[in-house]
Amino acid sequence: MVSRRSFLRANGVVLAAGGLGLTLQSPAAARTLPTFLPNFGRPTHLDFADLTALHGDDQLLLTTLQGVVNRRRPRLYFNYDAAGHDQRWLSSTGAAVTRHDRPLDLVARYRAEVRGAILHDPDVPDSVNVATTLAGLEDAVAATAEQAAAYGLRTVVDLRGRFDPADVLATYRWQLDHLFPRCTHALLAGLPPTRTVRVDGVRWRELARESERVRDSSNRAVRTFDLSQELPTAQDGVYLRFQDSLGDDGWGASVGSVKVSADGTQIAAFTPGTDAEAPYLFDGLNSAIGGDGNRFADGGNYFIYRFTAPAGARQLLVEVDLWNQYLVTATTTAPTRVEPFPYFRDYAVATRAMVFWLPPSGATGELLDEIFGRVEPATPYAGWFSNDVAGEWGGVDRASQHGVEVIPADYYMNATVHAGVSARISDRVRPRPPARLRDRVYLTLTVGEGDNIQYCQRRMREIWDDPARGGVPVNWTVSPLLADIGPALLAYYQRTSTANDLLVAGPSGAGYTYPGSWPAAALAAYTKLTGRFLRRTGMDLVYAYNHRRPEGDGWVAFDERIVAAYRRDTPVRGIIQSWETGDLLIHPAGLPVIGNFSPQGKAQEYRDTLVRRIEGWDGGTPLFIAGAVNAWNWTPADIAELAGLLGDPFEIVRGDTFFALLREHLSA
Repeated sequence: MVSRRSFLRANGVVLAAGGLGLTLQSPAAARTLPTFLPNFGRPTHLDFADLTALHGDDQLLLTTLQGVVNRRRPRLYFNYDAAGHDQRWLSSTGAAVTRHDRPLDLVARYRAEVRGAILHDPDVPDSVNVATTLAGLEDAVAATAEQAAAYGLRTVVDLRGRFDPADVLATYRWQLDHLFPRCTHALLAGLPPTRTVRVDGVRWRELARESERVRDSSNRAVRTFDLSQELPTAQDGVYLRFQDSLGDDGWGASVGSVKVSADGTQIAAFTPGTDAEAPYLFDGLNSAIGGDGNRFADGGNYFIYRFTAPAGARQLLVEVDLWNQYLVTATTTAPTRVEPFPYFRDYAVATRAMVFWLPPSGATGELLDEIFGRVEPATPYAGWFSNDVAGEWGGVDRASQHGVEVIPADYYMNATVHAGVSARISDRVRPRPPARLRDRVYLTLTVGEGDNIQYCQRRMREIWDDPARGGVPVNWTVSPLLADIGPALLAYYQRTSTANDLLVAGPSGAGYTYPGSWPAAALAAYTKLTGRFLRRTGMDLVYAYNHRRPEGDGWVAFDERIVAAYRRDTPVRGIIQSWETGDLLIHPAGLPVIGNFSPQGKAQEYRDTLVRRIEGWDGGTPLFIAGAVNAWNWTPADIAELAGLLGDPFEIVRGDTFFALLREHLSA
């Protein structure tokens, strides 16, 4: 294995060893504190441009340029979305800013700092990732042949025709064998090579909608959709989209099988997740495969099939085994297009990380194992996994088995700038007045997703700035690793918190992981790293995950070994473990661990579920409930509504108060 000291090799970057990590310093701007995740100096002047109107090819070109340029000194900063998330954080950089209305002019401005272009292959999507890896190694940009010609960039490496479009495994095997020895071994990057972009102005015809909240498959049935009226204008086929009709509780459209007939003749039949589905799945990136061989899409997600009828066909019928909260619509206009996925590549290029995208199952999962097995314990894997929830569970578990922690970062923008910003991070928490233990139902509410640094950069800022925040005690999960890769973000949340806001570590400390899956000899590397970041950021509570039971039904509770490691190496006073049903309260190694209760729906339904939860309580002793809050669907206003609905005997308290009372109760 290669030591972290081999992180960078050239371009005037100085390596300063320290603790579990190292500081990456440019000669012009050095930092004295050792870091686990690298920075490239403090930004003093930034060229800013808005990239929202650009095609993915152009965004990829500029983001890889940003990685090469900012490795020497952070000077490029971009806005990527219409909501202006990146502009919102721009002032926190403390740098002078020059705005550019023509983003692509920056290519000419900084062309002298790159050696040329790595040409990716439009016919091989995963070549985008190989090109990104090579861009970091060769001080180049990732580009199309047309872009290279237009901007006068010489070709450093041409990947066109080098890889088989149908053999993703061979593409990444080549990269592992030929490029990984030259890459940093202190950071791995998992990024999708492409993204799906919605086409504006598409008109959909609604075919079916479930208006009731159905979460138990009780409405499962084979439904027939007649797409005949789409045939006269279906030059490129008919597109059938499945969505969540009620996007606030995670039980969207689920499909078990599909059969298609034209004029009475069957032309397609498949089960989701099989090879037979592939020719018809136009856009499945926003969906996942369930344990029953079904494809589903929750919340704002969707999936789209495309069916082409034989010439002259007059009737097109689709039979779908369908259930839960479905919305089904059809159109004849291609609703999306596929472009390179540009995000987070500045950081991957700047650190010379190897970039790959391997589904964590089957042969690709085996190659993922091999990659994870080549790095040291507590190496971060920054990015994400394919196949939504199933990919998350499988990917994080595989990483954990090799002592690799995950940093969800695939939509974290301008990381090369944010990592170097100087910000005052407090190692203390605003104290709460001591509370007296009474025979009450103590409820602590925790907003999840904080391990996800892109959530901390984007969605969390939206709901944090809600004027209703601060009226109710709430625990907000954040990543303590922001102290390295986004100190100004963490400092903002610390500085603007109220007496009712408590920042706690997201799962499961210094990076998302399942501690129970770690090799026994490696777990201390993770808990020591977690302890270092918790002390640095003043956090002493952890919201944690563990691996799931082999049968896939629920989570495995933390045992004595795991909790003892947290107690030995970290300052935590208690752990909230993801548990859905909430019926977990254990005290291993003398540290309380309580399961996170996850009611469905919004305020009224949440309140009703809590009332049912305490029906057997006699009121003679305190009762403790750790309640989950869905960060994507709830806002502080929703939390305030819930608090207004909860009267006696409920008392909502901050997490530190909650665990102080719980420890007192357990010791009585």
